[in-house]
Amino acid sequence: MDNNIVMPDYNHCILNLITSILKNYDVETKYNTLEKVDELLEKKYKNIVLVILDGLGDNILNTISPDGIFSKNKIDKITSVYPSTTTAAMTTYYSGKPPVETAWIAWSQYFKEYGRSLDVLPEKDSYTGEKIKLKNKKVSDIIGYKNIYNQIEESNKNIKAYEIMPSYCDKKTKVTISANTIEEMCASIITLCKNTENKFVMAYSDKPDGIMHKTGSCSEEVKEFIYKAEQEFEKMLYELNGTDTLVILSADHGHQDIKEFVDILEIEEIQDCLIMPPTLESRMVGFFVKENKKNDFEQIFNKMFKDKYILYSRENLLKENLLGYGDKHKKIDEFLGDYIAIAVSDIGIKMGTYLSNEMKKQEEKKSSHCGLTENEMRVPVIVFDLKK
Repeated sequence: MDNNIVMPDYNHCILNLITSILKNYDVETKYNTLEKVDELLEKKYKNIVLVILDGLGDNILNTISPDGIFSKNKIDKITSVYPSTTTAAMTTYYSGKPPVETAWIAWSQYFKEYGRSLDVLPEKDSYTGEKIKLKNKKVSDIIGYKNIYNQIEESNKNIKAYEIMPSYCDKKTKVTISANTIEEMCASIITLCKNTENKFVMAYSDKPDGIMHKTGSCSEEVKEFIYKAEQEFEKMLYELNGTDTLVILSADHGHQDIKEFVDILEIEEIQDCLIMPPTLESRMVGFFVKENKKNDFEQIFNKMFKDKYILYSRENLLKENLLGYGDKHKKIDEFLGDYIAIAVSDIGIKMGTYLSNEMKKQEEKKSSHCGLTENEMRVPVIVFDLKK
């Protein structure tokens, strides 16, 4: 197998990171922990803060700031879960479960209940961009999960759980603090950690991911963000000195620069094999294929995308446990489709229909994720020990 391909390691990934934190709070879980994080947590901190910088892959940190405060305090590098995308990975952080158990697997998923593909986080039609008014059941009602904040507070009556998120994110805790910049995030962490409660805080930033999509993974804009983040963290750590706090910084996934996008709608041979438009993401494409065209589809796709995508049948994908181990969610089969093509190079696939106004007006992303390249799959674990 190509050395650039990295499979998820469900004994050494972001699931194990959040499991270490859950076990620290005596939350029952069947998953393994990260040994290096466990050793730190043995000290028993008043405040545990988990910070997720969306898209901060290990290679990006090594390239942009190999001698900065983040790199100097890195204790490990781990894999993301698969799919290596925000929907799946952040839900693993929020739930303490792998994607196979949550069914939050991609930006766009087809719901038979609504008769359309939906961008699951903003709950928009994937093709038109229309905001869906879900009066009876929201997406989270159909593929919901019990979040870690409730799990922690139920297991520990003396622990308060807080989240710090951009203002557009759905609230998941009793106390959610909005922070749209790194400065606001760090200021909120300082305020929380200086009060007298024992607490868990999870802080999420949608950057540098949003910047990388537009400018590339190691652009000047991305460098500026990381340098700024390191500066703000230095200030925050100074303020938190002696507060009995452990700050853990990681990411949900990394990023891969994209050389070109191929429009699947314009490939007639593939279109003839499909029942409905492709779904999921450009670097993890789900195909619903006519029963009598499956052999044709496999041959055509593998010929056209040789060395660029690995084509899995749904059965083989699940058999190889790419989505993790556990009790398979009842919606997984229908979300995945019949075949799943996973990117292993710097190519993306455009999905859509001739009515896809929203997709057509969007710029092609200069960098993306959801593939199996090392750049997408490896993330750092960074710690700042502020024990008294």
